[in-house]
Amino acid sequence: MPGSRTGGRPPVQRAARRPAARSPRDNPVLRFATRARKAWDRPLTAYYLILGGSLLITVLGLVMVYSASQITALQMSLPGSFFFRKQFLAAAIGGVLLLAASRMPAKLLRALAYPILAGAVCLMALVQVPGIGMAVNGNQNWISLGGSFQIQPSEFGKLALVLWGADLLARKHDKKLLAQWKHMLVPLVPVAFMLLGLIMLGGDMGTAIILTAILFGLLWLAGAPTRLFVGVLSIAATIGVILIKTSPNRMARLQCIGATDPGPGDACWQAVHGIYALASGGIFGSGLGASVEKWGQLPEAHTDFIFAVTGEELGLAGTLSVLALFAALGYAGIRVAGRTEDPFVRYAAGGVTTWITAQAVINIGAVLGLLPIAGVPLPLFSYGGSALLPTMFAIGLLIAFARDEPAARAALAMRHPRFGRKRGAGGLTGPRRWNTMRRRASAARSSGER
Repeated sequence: MPGSRTGGRPPVQRAARRPAARSPRDNPVLRFATRARKAWDRPLTAYYLILGGSLLITVLGLVMVYSASQITALQMSLPGSFFFRKQFLAAAIGGVLLLAASRMPAKLLRALAYPILAGAVCLMALVQVPGIGMAVNGNQNWISLGGSFQIQPSEFGKLALVLWGADLLARKHDKKLLAQWKHMLVPLVPVAFMLLGLIMLGGDMGTAIILTAILFGLLWLAGAPTRLFVGVLSIAATIGVILIKTSPNRMARLQCIGATDPGPGDACWQAVHGIYALASGGIFGSGLGASVEKWGQLPEAHTDFIFAVTGEELGLAGTLSVLALFAALGYAGIRVAGRTEDPFVRYAAGGVTTWITAQAVINIGAVLGLLPIAGVPLPLFSYGGSALLPTMFAIGLLIAFARDEPAARAALAMRHPRFGRKRGAGGLTGPRRWNTMRRRASAARSSGER
């Protein structure tokens, strides 16, 4: 076109701008996932999960014990806070044991393994002595300490098996004897079967199942071959079937799995009312202290079935929170056992994790109607000082093992210097932090900066 600025040339077409590709950093979901993964991989993650998770479970358990036990205490003509005060006292003593265990070196723990095992065996044998042992709910597994205080020695047998079994397997690991199946089984399996026999003399099948789980956990961590593992499992399963078949009470509990009706003679009364409590809780529950089932409808509301009361008063949100805390505790224990180079720490951490996880699964599974009622408490949560004390000591072991990892130890030394000094591998070494900063400041001023 004449007079055109383009001089008759066709106009140049500009390419359409493409939108700039978004970096993964601009995606908030990916950014959050990256941060979470980095936080999850930090050296102190297991330490804080064990410490914080166990503390939250214990505190929430105290609250629920107070709520669930008031009606039972009043029905027994006792003050409403009777069971709570006893549980609080046990938690205070357990806190001292947890702190002591978290400060004990591995050598001292290994030295205490045999005395703890011997003491547990003696106490479990005394249970069967007339006039010393006493029966509770049909199980002869208690020793009276006078007044309302009782002790269940089988709970300390779990801790004894974990420590003694870990020390035994660690010594055989150092001597490279675990490749032989005889050294892997003897004397671990005979001693475990002796403890199981003492427990079953009192009729406590639930505790025997947990002790068996600890045994298999130790064998698994020791690298037992599949055929050996299956062989021992077959023997234990056969003995379990015989014990269940020969007991009408255990057969009745087995038949109550998934029951929705109490049945003839109210044989499944406890299982069904546990489901009723969970079902009536809804999403957020009826409110703390507002449970209906604890008013005489649900037996053992503050012990074996405290999870059902939690579901009724705190709802699905409360029960999922408890499950998440136990899952975090189990993950942290597995992480500690998997990252250590010390065989004793690996076996002890794995045994404690197996113990707490298996007991939580058995208790919660029974409340949900997925497993038979075994009569075991929810760790750190249910009422019972005999169960709380050794469990808190075991948690202290996990805390000590998690803090003793080289990376975690270095991180704690940098984060919490003692008396202003950095802690090195050999103790408190190095100059004070404020002296270091003073030298840096003086060097900066000498260069002309003000």
